[in-house]
Amino acid sequence: MNAAAADTREVAAPRVGVLETLGLVVRSLRPRQWPKNGVVLLSLVFAQELGKPDLVLRALAATLLFCLLSGAVYLSNDLRDAEHDRLHPRKRRRPIASGQLSRPVAAGAAIVIGTVALVGAFALSTGFGLTALGYLVLQAVYVGLVKHVVILDVLTLALGFVLRAVAGAVAVAVPISPWLYVCALLLALFLALGKRRQELVSLTATTATADGATGEVGLAGRHRPALEEYTVGLLDQLIQVVTTCLVLAYSLYTFSAENLPRNHAMMLTVPFVLYGLFRYLYLVHVRGEGGAPEEILLRDRGIAVCVALWGVACVAILYLSPRVY
Repeated sequence: MNAAAADTREVAAPRVGVLETLGLVVRSLRPRQWPKNGVVLLSLVFAQELGKPDLVLRALAATLLFCLLSGAVYLSNDLRDAEHDRLHPRKRRRPIASGQLSRPVAAGAAIVIGTVALVGAFALSTGFGLTALGYLVLQAVYVGLVKHVVILDVLTLALGFVLRAVAGAVAVAVPISPWLYVCALLLALFLALGKRRQELVSLTATTATADGATGEVGLAGRHRPALEEYTVGLLDQLIQVVTTCLVLAYSLYTFSAENLPRNHAMMLTVPFVLYGLFRYLYLVHVRGEGGAPEEILLRDRGIAVCVALWGVACVAILYLSPRVY
């Protein structure tokens, strides 16, 4: 058996106690990635409804339900991709890929958590439940059909963020701004393309070190077949296009959206967006990060401070700025 085969063979799950198993299930839900579900809260904030406790509670409940839904999806993905994950230097440590969490337990947990979250979504409201169901259907299409199809893979991931934004608006019954769709879609594409670039670069480097130059593309493609169709040059061009569109879309939003103060004070938030995008590109291109965008938010001080200041500025402008019509 060669080294590559050894890395991908099925690993028997060791016997662990109930509490340890529960901990492994929680790890597989990827709570570090839950901040991306904060998109659900955007409609509440930008509809200027933060002063209504009942709507705040509904929005928080909707966010929690999406955390559970996405966690169930992560479990399902890890079950399906365990063999490919064993080829990745970081993903091979996931509970299912490493063999710490048994497949039957993981499958049962995914079914139970997904069902509870979906029932809770319909209990919150029918519209929110249908949106949550649409999110699960989209994820099923992604996993079953387009995950390994170049371009469609990142577009489908981005649509998942749009559905999160829609779900937030439906949960609190506020109008859905088209700007929210556009900016959420472009930001998700920006992050997804950055992630693909980092995966391609890191897996190429790993193969070159282990097997020499002739094996550079093989490991990337075996881990994620769509990576065989991407090149670093193509991804850099796509990132440039999306970055430009995102900056323009957000800038247009700040002075043309109908629900904003007419003094155009929201334009003051544009520098925060520019810094956040530039900082992320620096981390991707110079530091070789970007494979886990949600962890960058938690780990990189520059990004974290920028997002916090942007949020404070948006709330201050939306809720404290004088209305001039």
